[in-house]
Amino acid sequence: MKKILILANNDVGLYRFRKDLIQELLKENQVMISLPNGDMVRPLVEMGCHFLDTPVDRRGMNPLRDLKLYREYRRIIKSVQPDLVITYTIKPNIYGGYACRRKNVPYAVNITGLGSAFQKPGKLRDLVIAMYKVALKNANVVFFENTSNRDVFTEEKIVTKEKTHVLNGAGVDLNHFVVQPYPEERDAFRFLFVGRVMQEKGVDELFSAMKTLRAEGYQCELDVVGSYEENYESTIQEYSVEGWLHYHGFQTDTRPFLKDCDCYVLPSWHEGMANTNLEAAASGRPVITSNIPGCREAVEDGISGLLCECRNAESLAEQLRKMMDCSVTEREKMGLNGRKRMELFFDKKLVVDDTIGALNGI
Repeated sequence: MKKILILANNDVGLYRFRKDLIQELLKENQVMISLPNGDMVRPLVEMGCHFLDTPVDRRGMNPLRDLKLYREYRRIIKSVQPDLVITYTIKPNIYGGYACRRKNVPYAVNITGLGSAFQKPGKLRDLVIAMYKVALKNANVVFFENTSNRDVFTEEKIVTKEKTHVLNGAGVDLNHFVVQPYPEERDAFRFLFVGRVMQEKGVDELFSAMKTLRAEGYQCELDVVGSYEENYESTIQEYSVEGWLHYHGFQTDTRPFLKDCDCYVLPSWHEGMANTNLEAAASGRPVITSNIPGCREAVEDGISGLLCECRNAESLAEQLRKMMDCSVTEREKMGLNGRKRMELFFDKKLVVDDTIGALNGI
């Protein structure tokens, strides 16, 4: 039985998207998880994981706090003496990678998205690239969720292509997200957005497109599920009072909202692999999303949904309009086509097997 140490920055993401992988690892290994305490730690412990409470500052770059995190990872690795370390998200990837290099421990890194630092040239991008080059130098395998993200890392000479392995995201649990009966025609068309309300998720374009359609006389409403950044509080309140936005806050189970919507929308600026797109498609709902890596993989344009230009409210409004102009039968068919795509390429069981196979090669 091997000791596997997982470094992550958030309990919700680890449980929601990696639970099946962890269950598979627990069959023949001892699994320890190092991350901040939270509500989903308990079910992970009940599965059989050993929990190491490790504070991680998820936002910003504070040299003193980051140095403290690096030292804590070194202490944990020295104490646990794992046979393999698996890291998720940027700070565990970088500072965990540093610690693994220094302790000469095998490690597998997961790049679940490039983040805002990679979106435009500048000192921050150069710094992050330099840090990744050091952290990933001795990595045994680096997982990516789309080929475009992988190509950025190889072109910047952060990692060689031979060390990379591209997964179809985290996959989607097809037994949990089942096809929901498509809604019948009703007075108001219901769009759904699930995610943190923030600029980089494309919510400004989404709100603008919704206002455009309503000004044109379209009867449409938007359900929003997820927490929001403080600067969006007044906007959410304003549109809620107008009656077309329904804000539901963070929800542990999004299936009731997927069941009630006519179409799922995610006009994000950048993603590793947008899990909510996969979940919506698996539930039999057409998806409108940005034509960017990490989003477009979930959709066959015109067949299971529609693709819009990134950061373009007019393009998004055009696709929302096109979806509303479809018949119920056409939208239902799109949703079922999306489900078939999930079954073929994004079944979580397939992704877990793919991951385990790559880890076994270390």
